[in-house]
Amino acid sequence: MNYKLTLVGLLVSVVVLVGTIVFDIDLFELFIEQLKELEAYEVDEFLIPISIFVVFSFLDLFKRQEAHRAHADLEKIKIYKAMLSSAHHILNNFINQMTIVKMTAEDTPGFDPNTLTIYDQIISDAAEQIDALSTITDISEESIIESVKPKAK
Repeated sequence: MNYKLTLVGLLVSVVVLVGTIVFDIDLFELFIEQLKELEAYEVDEFLIPISIFVVFSFLDLFKRQEAHRAHADLEKIKIYKAMLSSAHHILNNFINQMTIVKMTAEDTPGFDPNTLTIYDQIISDAAEQIDALSTITDISEESIIESVKPKAK
């Protein structure tokens, strides 16, 4: 319900419209009469400045909300990059340790060379996925999942 307040506003507007038609009330004329009554107290001079103040207050509120969203997005990017850097570190440590296993396998007589080819492909695929994660510009769940999906070869 991203438009909850809009729907409430629409409902209230329709109720007011139906009420004015059913009860034959002219709200604008009532508003003008109220303004004329306020004229006697000289309150009407405050209406335009107050209206201007309210408009600028709402503009400031929207501007602050947008700045807050931008700040939150920057924090999300910083966290994502920190996690990605940590994943790089962990993966590099793993690959370095697995290199010792590969070197031992290469030096072992009778070790199946196809297994080493599979090993190299697994390492290559993992490196490609980490690189794909590193190039994401839109940090969202969908883009992250899409970047690590297996690609048809």
